[in-house]
Amino acid sequence: MKAGKQESMLINVKQSDMATKLEKEYMNRVANLGCICCLQMGFPESPAEIHHIRTGQGMSQRASNYDIIPLCPTHHRTGDYGTAYHKGSKAFEKRYGTELELLEIIKEAING
Repeated sequence: MKAGKQESMLINVKQSDMATKLEKEYMNRVANLGCICCLQMGFPESPAEIHHIRTGQGMSQRASNYDIIPLCPTHHRTGDYGTAYHKGSKAFEKRYGTELELLEIIKEAING
């Protein structure tokens, strides 16, 4: 395969993984709400990362850019077991609520 053709195939794969303008706007609105866990504990306006919900997704599949919840780095990936979703999802959900419960709260906050 020629180098130019291989490069253009890589660009097409990357373009298909990119969020649309509307998706980016939605993700920014969700992130601007702050971490849903911190908010529930009375700490509003904590910086948030986007967590794509895993419920109902297969291995290595990611949810839609509309099925997201805002989590601070501690609640998303850097906290201890039961605090960070990616360090123990079952313990996290027992403590803060399921992904679907948290998603519902976010959708109500965004859609009014």
